[in-house]
Amino acid sequence: MARLSDDEITERLARLSGWELAGKALRKSFDRGDFVGSVEFVRSIVGPAEEMNHHPDINISWSQVEVTLTTHSEGGLTDKDFELAAKIDELAG
Repeated sequence: MARLSDDEITERLARLSGWELAGKALRKSFDRGDFVGSVEFVRSIVGPAEEMNHHPDINISWSQVEVTLTTHSEGGLTDKDFELAAKIDELAG
């Protein structure tokens, strides 16, 4: 899978809501209301991440879940990152 160009990243990022560019990664925070909601949200990400064999970095701080996506093997962002970001947004409702 090829790493995306800066123009491709800008174009795809404009289609996502709330995601930001953080160096060579995408990042977004989700407020899940409380710790249990945060853990349940993270559990819901497991299925799509496993299906894609593409695993985000996830941090939980009580009600906040911060998700970071990058394709380490490519040294930056690829189509997989944007595809998983969209799936995570669907899960967040």
